[in-house]
Amino acid sequence: MKVLVSGSTGLIGTALCESLREDGAEVHRLVRRSPGKPDEIFWDPAGGELDPDAVEGFDAVVHLAGAGIGDRRWTEARRKQIVDSRVLSTRLLAERLAGASGKPDVFISGSAIGFYGSRSKPVDEESGPAVPPDFLSEVTVAWEAATHTAEEAGIRTVHIRTGLVLAKQGGALGRLLLPFRLGVGGKLGGGHTWWSWISLQDEIRAIKHVMTAPLHGAVNLTAPNAVTNAHFTKALGRVLHRPAILPIPRFALELLLGKDLATALLFTTSRVEPTKLLESGFAFEHPDVESALRHALGKPA
Repeated sequence: MKVLVSGSTGLIGTALCESLREDGAEVHRLVRRSPGKPDEIFWDPAGGELDPDAVEGFDAVVHLAGAGIGDRRWTEARRKQIVDSRVLSTRLLAERLAGASGKPDVFISGSAIGFYGSRSKPVDEESGPAVPPDFLSEVTVAWEAATHTAEEAGIRTVHIRTGLVLAKQGGALGRLLLPFRLGVGGKLGGGHTWWSWISLQDEIRAIKHVMTAPLHGAVNLTAPNAVTNAHFTKALGRVLHRPAILPIPRFALELLLGKDLATALLFTTSRVEPTKLLESGFAFEHPDVESALRHALGKPA
């Protein structure tokens, strides 16, 4: 299988490329600098630069590029960068794939469970976007809409709505490790917020499953068992053999991250169900959060 990947240096992209190569796939990567390796293809999404010939003949294209949501405070400039890095890159790639004579069998484009906004009741792929919309739901709606050229060209297109990815290398779990290892970890705020999560291993397995399974449109990449923040932090404490009794006040996190970013990342309730994945025969390696944390941190039971 010949696969093209954008966002290949990110948490998910790095693991995906490594896994695909272990499977024997031929992997090429879209990069925004001068290519230095045979597997690298230059593109400039902001400038609309991507050689049409460079996207010919791939079996699958996985688009994971986009400015980090939680890397820094959401200034107006940062908000624009978050939107543009997703919408412009997706639109450019979709247009080039639509115009290729050798179109891919599948175009897998990144998305996020932020599409659903904050909801206390379970949601799945049949649920609509957040009402009223918030920033992240608006981003994901525009992000997914940017693939329409590829869809109209008959390319099977999948929007992978990913939840909180559990990996010690980064993301929310990576940020929580230090205070917990120091023995000062605990629930965030009241601990009542629901978190929809997935292990990095299952994220990669799910993306590869989507490459060949007859799926299209939105597909939720979350484990089947969402947990409250209080449940999550207690499980993390058990895995690390550390107490999890010191709650971190919400106002402190809002001061640290900014109110909008803290709300979106840490206090948006989401109970997202992976209905399409399960119905297509996908089996999770880590369906419960403690096993996922133990695997991510190398802490066997």
